[in-house]
Amino acid sequence: MQDLEVGIVYRGWAPESHHRARIVVTDPDGSVRLGLGNLDFPTLPRSALKPFQAIAMLEHGLDLDGADLALAAASHMGEPIHVDGAARILDGAGLSAADLVNTADYPIDEIARIDWIRAGRGMEPVAHNCSGKHAAMLRTCVRAGWDREGYRELEHPLQQAIRGVIEDDCSIEGEPVVDGCTAPAFVSTLPGLARAYGRWAAASDGAARRVADAYREFPEYTAGTHDPAVAFHRSVPGLVAKVGAEGIIAVGLPDGTGVAIKMSDGMGRGRFDVAAAVLRSLRHTVEGFTPEVVISPELFEALA
Repeated sequence: MQDLEVGIVYRGWAPESHHRARIVVTDPDGSVRLGLGNLDFPTLPRSALKPFQAIAMLEHGLDLDGADLALAAASHMGEPIHVDGAARILDGAGLSAADLVNTADYPIDEIARIDWIRAGRGMEPVAHNCSGKHAAMLRTCVRAGWDREGYRELEHPLQQAIRGVIEDDCSIEGEPVVDGCTAPAFVSTLPGLARAYGRWAAASDGAARRVADAYREFPEYTAGTHDPAVAFHRSVPGLVAKVGAEGIIAVGLPDGTGVAIKMSDGMGRGRFDVAAAVLRSLRHTVEGFTPEVVISPELFEALA
């Protein structure tokens, strides 16, 4: 089945670009309520799996809550609250930013990046959008008594623990690949991702509930202070949402409904608009973010 046209970008009156997507909505029992596009296509959730990585870490001794736990499952913008938070996670385990071995980068946030460069700093691992996750991974190794050396390798106990949670919650297709931050990236399906987010959002206790509560209370730590994800979390009580590279966004609602979207061209542009349209069809309104595309008539019809 061909992926559905979901968004149009206009210049003046003229349509300039068109975006297609695959969309899944699952009910609390895991059944697929809505499926649009090629749902059999293998899906890399990328950073949308970070909440489940954090769940695995909590189950193996990670001692974080609140903003620091949100940052442990974040794709942050490199603002001072994020860089300082990653350093704080490391410091609590007797480590420092010098112990990070993930990919080096500049902050993504424009103001933070300008200030960073003006301060004479180059690309550093702590500024990478995954530094909170890697700081938490190192801290988990310390708490669990695991060797920090090789913690990014699939055979390491940390990654095996993470794999177990992802297999249980999302399902795994084939062998993992390597993510942009050098950690393993697992391949799943879009229905599997939607189900996982529905279950995560509905969790009443345990590690899953702790991560969900951290997301709900500190959404600015999961992405950035001006990121659309903040508007999603503030607009819909109990919602959890996370993006992944190459056009992924997943949303969970507290009743157990799950939503997963993959923009076919891999662009992030428009994914929040599409997610908001899907949520509107579920009678949830998201306010406070700037639209990037005009929702297509085809998507409106599919959601009616």
